[in-house]
Amino acid sequence: MTLRFPQVLLLLCSLSVLPLAMAQGVKLDTPAGGWRTGAPEGEGERFRQTVNYPASSVNTPAGQANTARISGQIKATPKNNEPGRLIVNGVSMPLKIDSAGRFDRPFSFPNGSNSVEVRSPDGQHRQRTQFLNASGGATPAKLRVLLAWDSDGTDLDLHLITPDGAHIWYGDRAVPNGAALDVDVTTGYGPEIFAMPAPIKGQYLVYVNYFGGGYRNDEEGQEDAVQPLTTAQVTVITEEGTPSEKMETFVVPMRAVGELTLVKGFSYP
Repeated sequence: MTLRFPQVLLLLCSLSVLPLAMAQGVKLDTPAGGWRTGAPEGEGERFRQTVNYPASSVNTPAGQANTARISGQIKATPKNNEPGRLIVNGVSMPLKIDSAGRFDRPFSFPNGSNSVEVRSPDGQHRQRTQFLNASGGATPAKLRVLLAWDSDGTDLDLHLITPDGAHIWYGDRAVPNGAALDVDVTTGYGPEIFAMPAPIKGQYLVYVNYFGGGYRNDEEGQEDAVQPLTTAQVTVITEEGTPSEKMETFVVPMRAVGELTLVKGFSYP
């Protein structure tokens, strides 16, 4: 059976509806369900946060386009500062929320069908939406790597070495072979996102660097640096959104600031 566009749109919108009891505690402002195009030529889609220590709280770059952000509010927020949960296209990550339950994170969505779900820290409330993303004919990324981690106020960095020897990291975010670090997060939890539309055949190396330690307030309200154990989660996705999609997730403990860990070496294709 072939579905026409209005039927597909109706189906997508229906997928974003959860029972009222589940959805009423979470408000998802962006992204919206349905069909959409990205900002013209990426206008307003900024992914790199300002690097500062102590790291800032929940933020998205000023003027960020709604096509490249996940924002909203968890209304029933516990007072223990636990993160919420963000699930994008099947990849589950911690979601930083402020004292009022607000969240606002930059995110680089791939072309095609996308699903976004936000859950409250206690798991009792959730909201989900699904949409079709078309970015003006941009080439979908055949290789994406996502880094997330489980601690606040910390900065982990994703590093990729491609088969031609290119090194992609926050200091060199776009290289001639087409690979790019779309998102660089300095405020805890991530995600950081690497994408490559036309991967070169050969060996890839994925590293994670524990760049900056956490911060906490002392009794006088001053921020002291600490070095907590944080757990990195690296997800490697190939041929995303196609019948050949493959996803692998690796969990790695990061114990000290300055640590550089080889998480995964793999061949493409």
